[in-house]
Amino acid sequence: MDNQHQIANFKIQNSKILSWIFSCLLILSICVGCQRSRAGITVAGSTSVEPFAELLAEEYMSRHPDSHIYVQGGGSTAGIEAVMSRAANIGMCSRPLMGKEKNLYAVTIAKDAIAIILHPKNPTQDLSLDQIREVFSGKIRNWKELGGPHHPIVLVTREEGSGTREAFQKFVMGKEDISLEALVQDSNGAVRQVVASNHNTIGYISLGLVNDQVKELKISGVKPNMTNIDNGRYILVRPFLFVFNEEPVGEAKSFLEFVLSPLAQKLLLKEGLVPVLPKLAQK
Repeated sequence: MDNQHQIANFKIQNSKILSWIFSCLLILSICVGCQRSRAGITVAGSTSVEPFAELLAEEYMSRHPDSHIYVQGGGSTAGIEAVMSRAANIGMCSRPLMGKEKNLYAVTIAKDAIAIILHPKNPTQDLSLDQIREVFSGKIRNWKELGGPHHPIVLVTREEGSGTREAFQKFVMGKEDISLEALVQDSNGAVRQVVASNHNTIGYISLGLVNDQVKELKISGVKPNMTNIDNGRYILVRPFLFVFNEEPVGEAKSFLEFVLSPLAQKLLLKEGLVPVLPKLAQK
């Protein structure tokens, strides 16, 4: 048992070190990008928020031809660190702020649900939170234990520092750890691709990024859709944040105001997110 604990601790520490190195490399790449193009603003962080930020940036720039907005991924923690070091103007974050991060100026631009996803041909349709927790902790290891075929369950998770992973840990896992046997991917798109390629996999991604390559699970009979998110029945919901060092000014303020406008919020609603404008969210 001592050797198993040592191996597990080594893997955890190694994962955290790799996450720290990745964050440093992201900040360095952002700094290089800023030097190359001093005009415009840089938005960096959560890969969950990234595709929506890119959509909003393209729409904003089409209306402001002289503006330049550069969007990069890297994870929520890396985005926050990039803002703190002033390597980025705006950080994208898909989890609540923690500790000293709460000193930053944060604005919720939308809300997102986390969907538990399977291959479309997997017959499983509905699991409880307890079952999902036992699956991802490694206590349930075969689909047969859940009424499915006799095949081993393949777990897919996000990397350390991912806002999606931290939200999943909070909402689903609680004090339980995700199994070290889980395949670790560095983006929602990568998780979706792995699940789409293997009938026996299970993973979790932003609901707004679910497509016909995968299917979302019901949780205790509750489907992750706009109605159930809005009425509070589906509980795996987290904020999408734009984070600044201080109250934004100039181009960053102008972009934020656009993101919070009815036009931009309607775009996010169309993409499967819950807008922050109440009247839109109720539609």
